[in-house]
Amino acid sequence: MQKVSILIPVYNEINTIKIIIEKIEQASFCGLEKEIILIDDFSTDGTRDILKSLEEKYKVIYHEKNQGKGAALRTGFSAVTGDITVIQDADLEYEPSDYEGVIQLILDGKADVAYGSRFLDLSGSKTVVKANFFANKMLTVFTNILFGAKLTDMETCYKAFKTSFIKDINIKSNRFDFEPEITAKVLKKKAKVAEAPITYKGRSFEEGKKISWKDGFPALLALIKYRFID
Repeated sequence: MQKVSILIPVYNEINTIKIIIEKIEQASFCGLEKEIILIDDFSTDGTRDILKSLEEKYKVIYHEKNQGKGAALRTGFSAVTGDITVIQDADLEYEPSDYEGVIQLILDGKADVAYGSRFLDLSGSKTVVKANFFANKMLTVFTNILFGAKLTDMETCYKAFKTSFIKDINIKSNRFDFEPEITAKVLKKKAKVAEAPITYKGRSFEEGKKISWKDGFPALLALIKYRFID
């Protein structure tokens, strides 16, 4: 494997977008060539102006209306050329250098799909919203029950895929229910799934966090839905 494609869905992240790209550039990603793909989901805070200045260096795709994280990732998946595809949020909650351990699981043949778990090692993590923490844990428990899995963090942003494995999965979710949908479909395809510990610095809603514990309800419905259909 020679190249990793890094998908970054972006929506109103004017204060963090340059910082996260710099962190990605500094991270080694196991020495693989990097392809950075930014998908702007119709930002209105000036983020687009920053992205336009980066078009010569990175792939930048623009949505003409706000559709949600799942829709942005669906757009991104269609543009990847790397052997491995990973997901990176545009905020600073996750540390790109942590992707090494996740990707290594694929390079070592231990996984077709690898997740970075925020709960395998909590020593370097901070969860600001306790309700979100509880909702994430409960959704992971339901995932394990429904699919006979042994995950510790289904809702994690840090997911890495063999691109050949993910290309034929049809993603329908437009919003944050992308996470349960992709997990359900990966598990139903009998993928080898493994986890590696990552750190997490959760931000507050005042700092720009967009997902809340209320998003847990559509996520649960998505898990049940994709357990029995598609």
